[in-house]
Amino acid sequence: MLEHKTVSLADQVFEHLETNILSGKYSRGEILTESKLSSELGVSRTPIREALRRLEQEHLIEETGKGSMVIGITEKDLEDIYLIRGQLEGLIAAMAAKNATKEKLEALREALELQEFYLEKKDADRIKKMDNKFHNRMYELSGSMVFYDTLLPLHKKAQKYRKASVESKSRAVASVEEHRKIYEAVAAGDSELAERYAKEHVENAYNHIKKG
Repeated sequence: MLEHKTVSLADQVFEHLETNILSGKYSRGEILTESKLSSELGVSRTPIREALRRLEQEHLIEETGKGSMVIGITEKDLEDIYLIRGQLEGLIAAMAAKNATKEKLEALREALELQEFYLEKKDADRIKKMDNKFHNRMYELSGSMVFYDTLLPLHKKAQKYRKASVESKSRAVASVEEHRKIYEAVAAGDSELAERYAKEHVENAYNHIKKG
């Protein structure tokens, strides 16, 4: 049963279903119906109907007449996501190197150091959370809400593949090392190096996913 918080019930249902689709809990081709979801979540059909409408707009489900079929993220979607991320995250890193304040650099460093800490503890869930936080801090450092609003949902849509990536010890170690190089370039104000390292990081992540 979902909790009734300040966020509307429809928003809660949407976020819950989106997470289940993007994480792979609902598999591609699975049919979701209002009655099934109402029973599963313990809420009426009205917020579910609204959430399904939004998920269809996000191209994560498709109406079949017998229910909503889960589409999720296809291999082509993933390729496009990483192509866009590679270009934009490089630009964001360059912008961060130029715009970073001491306070925001400290927040970026904290996310990195926590990721390094949890890597030593082999805590994959917290590594992923700190990975998210590191990228969010980078987006904030760019100083551009347009870049932030563009990249955040793309980062989220690849979550199932990113989770599998951080659960690989070799990739988790490499990813944290790449974050360290990006951070040091940003902290040094070297926009060219920060852009290069950020692009390499996204490319390496995608190459690892393709191998998997």
